[in-house]
Amino acid sequence: MYAVINPATGEVEEEYETFTDDQVREAVASADRTWREWSLVSSLDSRIPLMRNVVEIYMRRRDELADIIHHEMGKSLEEAVGEVEFSAQIYAYYADHARELLADMPVDRLGGGTALVRKLPLGPLLGIMPWNYPYYQVARFAGPNLLIGNTVILKHASLCPKSSAAMEAIFLEAGFPRGAFVNIYATIDQVAAVIADPRVRGVSLTGSERAGKQVASEAGSALKKVVCELGGNDPFIVMSTDDLDEAVGYGIAARYENVGQICNGAKRFIVVDGLYDDFLGRFVEASKKLDLAPMCSEAAAANLSRQVHRALDEGATLVMGDPDNHGARFSPVILADIPEGASARHEEFFGPVSQFYRVADAGEALRVANDTPYGLGSYVFTTDPSEAEFFANGLETGMTYVNEAGADSAELPFGGVKNSGFGREMGVLGMREFVNLKLITHHRGA
Repeated sequence: MYAVINPATGEVEEEYETFTDDQVREAVASADRTWREWSLVSSLDSRIPLMRNVVEIYMRRRDELADIIHHEMGKSLEEAVGEVEFSAQIYAYYADHARELLADMPVDRLGGGTALVRKLPLGPLLGIMPWNYPYYQVARFAGPNLLIGNTVILKHASLCPKSSAAMEAIFLEAGFPRGAFVNIYATIDQVAAVIADPRVRGVSLTGSERAGKQVASEAGSALKKVVCELGGNDPFIVMSTDDLDEAVGYGIAARYENVGQICNGAKRFIVVDGLYDDFLGRFVEASKKLDLAPMCSEAAAANLSRQVHRALDEGATLVMGDPDNHGARFSPVILADIPEGASARHEEFFGPVSQFYRVADAGEALRVANDTPYGLGSYVFTTDPSEAEFFANGLETGMTYVNEAGADSAELPFGGVKNSGFGREMGVLGMREFVNLKLITHHRGA
């Protein structure tokens, strides 16, 4: 069921009908027609102004758009406005830099003649997007691909039917033709049929590890390019700092943004012995002062509670917090002394739960940090440049942020390794995922 269910009240505010098979087929046909009749004949110079219109609409309607996701998945209004603004920044970045990002790449030939690689569109793409950042996740997929000339079919989370419809309307208002950005309310079986459809040329998924395995398998069976941005269990390593309060502040922001429902949030705090007690004490005091919004649903909060209780049963120490949810609300929980071999060390806690580990040195910190099936982001705080390089090279993650957190920006590629997925979004790398990198040569005698 696609519905707006307010996490703060549990009330079903709006319901949306799931598409019929015919409606899904027509959506794919519309994206394919637009790709052939508009994308293949339109120029980048004609698409850039349309994307600038998208930016203007997002900013003009930011309060309205923020209120939609506030009701859909519980995000605080302040964070919701921030997400709308960040999404607009992503669209603006690609509008501003599309020409340079899509410029031909000359190749120096060993023989005579000339050669270049041109970035050409692939065709209709399916984007399967999550509920935790309803606008931002779509922006980093749709922004570059619509400018490339691909068309986009959006299958959003069932919690986000109103925001997905709003985005479709925005692209139409901005001047994109019908079929350039198509929203569908589809079932799992219908999504599988879309992936198998030969008119669809690629798939991008942001979601759980389980969903990633399913979608990657289906895309692989159809020999289609797929990008998967999945879960994370990001380490936040503290070895040395000139300002412990600042490091704690970064940690608080990196853990509790979006009530901890963030794939690249700091989840495991790995602190050198000499700073551990002081850092943990300040982190606890800062956590006690927080007034968090509800999680996305009571079911999500209940699942997090089960994870915490399992960790406690396996021998973890409850440093702070209530392990039980109260409806969709879950207060900050801090765990420590998690035994080696406990499942909690390897799971993603998708909510306001922090794990703390005391380590003796950089070598042990790296070992603990890499002891996870995930490899999305990582954070390192150190005053030693050589130690920063040690971690930057040794951490098995797609991103390492040194002495900062919350540094996501439109120009910085985003993605992970291991069970956190493959492929990149945003920046120059995000512009290259769904293009035909076509070699074009000219003989010197021509």
